[in-house]
Amino acid sequence: MNHPDLRQAICATGLSLHQRGYVHATAGNISVKLDDADGGGFLITPTDACLGTLAPERLALVGPDGVQRSGDPASKTLALHRRIYGANPEARCVLHTHATHLVALTLAGVWQPDDIVPPITPYFVMKVGHVPLVPYHRPGDPAAAAWVEAALARSVAAGRPLRAVMLDRLGPVVWHRSPADASTVLEELEETARLWLLTERRATPLDERHIDELRQTFGARW
Repeated sequence: MNHPDLRQAICATGLSLHQRGYVHATAGNISVKLDDADGGGFLITPTDACLGTLAPERLALVGPDGVQRSGDPASKTLALHRRIYGANPEARCVLHTHATHLVALTLAGVWQPDDIVPPITPYFVMKVGHVPLVPYHRPGDPAAAAWVEAALARSVAAGRPLRAVMLDRLGPVVWHRSPADASTVLEELEETARLWLLTERRATPLDERHIDELRQTFGARW
């Protein structure tokens, strides 16, 4: 995608998420990593912007060196996004929201620190995978970015790459090949948290036989 197409894709994703209640007010941000052939760097939503009313020309263009080149002031989570891109070459879009059921889950108590929800549905296993809980840090704290980078390194070493982490009391951060793909990960993760809470955190997880079947049939990375 070229810059205009990427700008439109970011705005369309933000509007869709806002209209369907996955984001509210000025919470959340979206970025994409630009190809080296296009000069590299990143496009990211402005700080304190409503994802439902984004304007393509106002998105922040940030160079590979982290210096902003144009647009409104970049989101304060830029450092976290850059760490994710640096640690995972597959990531081309990073998406962060304050999704209601996921934040509620951190307040009620997650399943376990390395997996905030259990593998209760096949599509959660296939589309999302393991999601660790990032200990609470204030919004934009560089320490959170360092924690996520270390978690990504551990996941690669363990042979189970991540597509998402959960910031305690703040919300999920997910990444994938495009804004549409990252949005799919976010929606599946939020729906799984909603199901887990609706069952009062008592649903029986899929057993290892079922999960291995998903690995063999669909290439699930669990």
